[in-house]
Amino acid sequence: QLQLVESGGDLVQPGGSLRLSCAASGFTLDSYSIGWFRQAPGKEREGVSCITRSGGTSHYADFVKGRFAISRDNAKNSVWLEMRFLKPEDTAVYYCAAVKSSACTWEIQDFGSWGQGTQVTVSS
Repeated sequence: QLQLVESGGDLVQPGGSLRLSCAASGFTLDSYSIGWFRQAPGKEREGVSCITRSGGTSHYADFVKGRFAISRDNAKNSVWLEMRFLKPEDTAVYYCAAVKSSACTWEIQDFGSWGQGTQVTVSS
């Protein structure tokens, strides 16, 4: 059974940093491009970042460019999202998701496997 598990969410002050992890089990990540999405209360789920299955290309939503960095290690079957200069508007549940493709996409329906999410709260 394909499973993704996120971790690393926490309460952090504005301007702080967090590193989210996404670990896969039941399958090897090297066949999948991985996306990070987030959903704030009362809002739709939105794409944050995506990394191709080779790790050669990364994509970022405009609202996180220059602050977030995505990375992966296929040997460790893991993907990370490094978040810096966090803002209150970054508060959301963050999800990682896998799409069996060499390319990234922002289309939620293309991602067949999702984690349960990890809560990130940015507040003083």
